[in-house]
Amino acid sequence: MKKQFKLTGVAVIAFAALLSFSACKKQEIETSQNALPKAKLLGISASNATLTVQTLENFEVGSTSPKTAYDVSPSGSAAGDDITLNGKSWNFFDALIGNLAADKKNGSWSARIRNSGKITMQFDIATGISTVSVQHATYGTDAASQWGLWYSTNGGSSWTQSGTNITSTSTLQTQSFSLNLTGNVRLEIRKLSGASNRINFDDITVNDNGGGTDPGTNPVLTGKKFLFDASKLENAGSADWQIDADGTENVPGYQGGTSVELKAQRFPTPSYTGITASTSETYWKGAMSAWAVELVKRGELVETLPGGTAITYGNTANPQDLKNYDVYVVIEPNKLFTAAEKTAIMNFVANGGGLMMVADHTAASTAGTDANGYNPSDRDGDGYDSPRVWNDLMSNNGINNNKPFGFNVDYVDISEKPSTKVYSGTSTSANLVLNGAAGNASKLAFYNGTTATLYPTENSTVQGLFWRMSSTLGSNNGVMALISTYGSGRVAFVGDSSPSDDGTGDTNDNLFNGWSGDVPSGYTSHPALHLNASLWLAKAQ
Repeated sequence: MKKQFKLTGVAVIAFAALLSFSACKKQEIETSQNALPKAKLLGISASNATLTVQTLENFEVGSTSPKTAYDVSPSGSAAGDDITLNGKSWNFFDALIGNLAADKKNGSWSARIRNSGKITMQFDIATGISTVSVQHATYGTDAASQWGLWYSTNGGSSWTQSGTNITSTSTLQTQSFSLNLTGNVRLEIRKLSGASNRINFDDITVNDNGGGTDPGTNPVLTGKKFLFDASKLENAGSADWQIDADGTENVPGYQGGTSVELKAQRFPTPSYTGITASTSETYWKGAMSAWAVELVKRGELVETLPGGTAITYGNTANPQDLKNYDVYVVIEPNKLFTAAEKTAIMNFVANGGGLMMVADHTAASTAGTDANGYNPSDRDGDGYDSPRVWNDLMSNNGINNNKPFGFNVDYVDISEKPSTKVYSGTSTSANLVLNGAAGNASKLAFYNGTTATLYPTENSTVQGLFWRMSSTLGSNNGVMALISTYGSGRVAFVGDSSPSDDGTGDTNDNLFNGWSGDVPSGYTSHPALHLNASLWLAKAQ
């Protein structure tokens, strides 16, 4: 949604519209066929949602572990404790979920078992299991110990070991098992030796045995990790480009002074583990919550980079270092990235990360006005708005200052309600973004946004997706959305925050439902574009 400012400095409610881990990720491959990719994991009945590979559990529980002691209630119980993870019931006996420095893990959390403990599924996979893989390592400096994988085909009445005992050492590694079972199957991991020495387990992944099902044309890897930026005053003025916010903070205003705005925190609350197929986007409080909730429904993980948090790449002391994420989403940044931050972002993309860039309307000068009589979208009054922030990244990063992604953001203010000039060529990547697992994007509506100019001579991979109706389809000018690659990473750009605005969030801001409520967009194009782009950036489709 567009927040615009008159010459007088009085905020005017703008009409608005739609858009909107390093190596070793927690992954889940599923076939969407335009159904919810997470359908079977969520227990959805969908005839065209075929599960193939599923990260059964990655133990990423958010900010608080649901199992912090080995046996909680009753104390020392021989039956262990039942907990719920991703809506499914597990039993933990002499086991917990930890995030200590000594816990070996892929991400922030992993399971930890001691003595003769075990973790047990209390639900069945109805499509059978072909193979299972489990990541494992000894906790801290504990001595090597053995464990095994068991399965049950009769609801847990009896159990059979798969393969032989496995020895864990201090290095996190993956162990695979071949089960080739049909029908209902559940799993159990048992620690077999080593007494009080502990073993960490992570990323339990299964390949179902549904009769050799076709993985489909759009397989989706889930468990990808998305970091939504809130460190560049994305909440300034009448904006609320956050996925969730529970606190408040004073933010500079474009006319001077400050205003009280909602502040995002790292982990959205309530926990993402409570999200099901029917969860509303209002589960989280933010104008970008619809985008984030839909990613979670598709099996992805989302976090926020709060204000005051460093943007780094390769800093192991920073728990939110970009190297820990697959995609960095920045929606209308209002402050320049520092030199160190620009280096981090460029290295993140070059080494395989995905960067989602969203901008907003502007004018030739931030001291002047645009053709509609509005000031540029400099919401905090520091002389920079999002087009200038993005151009600074692409021209003053110290690594590649010559349009490294193959485009430049224009200093204009446009509205298209909507554009139907959409790419129709043979590019595999472009077609995945336009017609991928989340549906088809055939229209794009801007309510005071900006465009980009392409420079394929600087980066031949740049590809326009939507153009202004007044522009030539396939040209280098008037591009409303695009994709590009850089090094081994990927970039997507949308020139307006309106299409991803879901109309909810800070009640003091003027928000508009461009995500699903904008009639010209055709209702489905904006979510499809943003979700497909997200999955493409994460290399998940």
